[in-house]
Amino acid sequence: MNYDRLQPSRPGGSSRRSDDPIPPSASSRSKKKLIFLSALALVLIVASTLSAVLLVRTRPRSTPPHDSDVGGKPTQAISRTCDKTRFPSLCVKSLLDFPGSAAASEQDLVHISLNMTLQHLSKALYSSTAISATQMNPLERSAYEDCLELLEDSVDGFLRSLTSGSTGGGSTDDVLTWLSAALTNLDTCSEGFADTSGTVKYQMASNLKDLSELISNCLAIYAGSDAGNDFSGVPIQNRRRLMGDNHNGDVSDEFPAWLSKRDRRLLATPAPSIQADIVVSKDGSGTVETIAEAIKKVPEHSSRRIVVYVKAGSYEEENLKVGRKKTNVMFVGDGKGKTIITGGRNYAQGTTTFHTASFAATGAGFIAKDMTFENYAGPGKHQAVALRVGADHAVVYRCSIVGYQDTCYVHSNRQFFRECDIYGTIDFIFGNAAVVFQSCNLVSRKPMDQQKNTITAQNRKDPNQNTGISIHNCRIQAASDLEAAKGSIPTYLGRPWKTYARTVYMLSYMGDHINPRGWLEWNATASVDKLYFGEYMNSGPGAAVGGRVKWPGYRVITSAVEASRFTVAQFIAGSSWLPSTGVAFVGGLSS
Repeated sequence: MNYDRLQPSRPGGSSRRSDDPIPPSASSRSKKKLIFLSALALVLIVASTLSAVLLVRTRPRSTPPHDSDVGGKPTQAISRTCDKTRFPSLCVKSLLDFPGSAAASEQDLVHISLNMTLQHLSKALYSSTAISATQMNPLERSAYEDCLELLEDSVDGFLRSLTSGSTGGGSTDDVLTWLSAALTNLDTCSEGFADTSGTVKYQMASNLKDLSELISNCLAIYAGSDAGNDFSGVPIQNRRRLMGDNHNGDVSDEFPAWLSKRDRRLLATPAPSIQADIVVSKDGSGTVETIAEAIKKVPEHSSRRIVVYVKAGSYEEENLKVGRKKTNVMFVGDGKGKTIITGGRNYAQGTTTFHTASFAATGAGFIAKDMTFENYAGPGKHQAVALRVGADHAVVYRCSIVGYQDTCYVHSNRQFFRECDIYGTIDFIFGNAAVVFQSCNLVSRKPMDQQKNTITAQNRKDPNQNTGISIHNCRIQAASDLEAAKGSIPTYLGRPWKTYARTVYMLSYMGDHINPRGWLEWNATASVDKLYFGEYMNSGPGAAVGGRVKWPGYRVITSAVEASRFTVAQFIAGSSWLPSTGVAFVGGLSS
């Protein structure tokens, strides 16, 4: 069997053929959204150009502008700026083509690069909406819809980055996170068409031409402009402000002393006693009977916490997603194994991995507490996601996430998992978020015959992305079905999905099901030179490092300073967002 993430051929079909009729209400909503997206993209194309021109004209100058681009030659400022990027020729060409760049300083070019890339993203979104009526098979339609969502999210990330830069309302970490997420979005969009062929694939490839490279350049330019400290000894090319621990109290307390009384009450209060905004109950005793109805009732762009209490029961509903506009939503259940959100979508049915999630959340500030998220498709259906999170400042607390291949999709942005149980087989924690798993149980299950288990698959593709998977003070265990067969089924800590993959295990217990090599190659030709896989002071029979891989990118971490780079306080805390959630966490290396 091909052991790549995307298998060369997939069994199974879909519940709807490409020529089946779409319900009128769904068709009408889809058409209205496409019209809105087209109009939005056109407005942004014009606005991004005007913004950059006005910036250069109004910026006060203490020195004369640099040499002009007479004859198409770059100015000194453009040359110096583009020297920082991975695609300098494209950088020079794209900036020379953009109004205002000839008179721009290096400081101006940071803003102009954001505007210029936003314009290209907007054009891609506009061009992509124009092909919505094209005939598509189920997998093509799934990939196409993913791309529209991901492009829209990327446009939003660039708009926030520009607003943050002009108003000073966000930190360097914020902008690097949003740009990193935009690059991940483009990657996910392109990969959705990997197993397709035909007109739609090539039209989308044309729409996305050079976009990943432009975003990469933008990320490098922005990262290079920050005057903060670098991560000495750790291959993180962007500069980040280093932070000490955020706690002042005893970290052994369930809730640290610096949390507000209100937040601690919310997290400590049993679900039935919480004053929820919306209550979901299958027996009709709540506000609504389905989770889909609850999500519809959640207001858009909320600045206050919206609490949705989901009473005990098993909820199997289609397309459950807390979208980008549904911000600061908290889902609270009655406990693991009691409140269960379940589904069986899978890649074998003709849908993208991104689209298989039983539950997905992309609205910033998302929190889930005391719930189970499950995908019951089974190991024979290949990729089948139980929970997908792309929300910035997301927290998943005391939840179970249950599946087989690709159980937990930590897609993008900043995330924190605490006291969760995560079950799976191949790559069951995967994605490109900046994420910390703390005090969790990571449980490997028995896969199909001839398969190997891999706990993580991290897909950082650019050295300037501030992303990675940090596993801190967790228990790495075998499920009962694997325990009986662990001698013949190897389990690895992870494998590198992309060139700059980054995963670290710290102060965690590892069972004897872990293969002594520890880590697995993606395939026979994949590079292992530029990844960063680290282990720091782990324990248990599977933690011995003597037989580990000898890759240039693998390291046994011996420095507490280096290990601390991957703690909550330094890796994802940013502007101290975790305290406001009320979820207990350890900021430093203490367990």
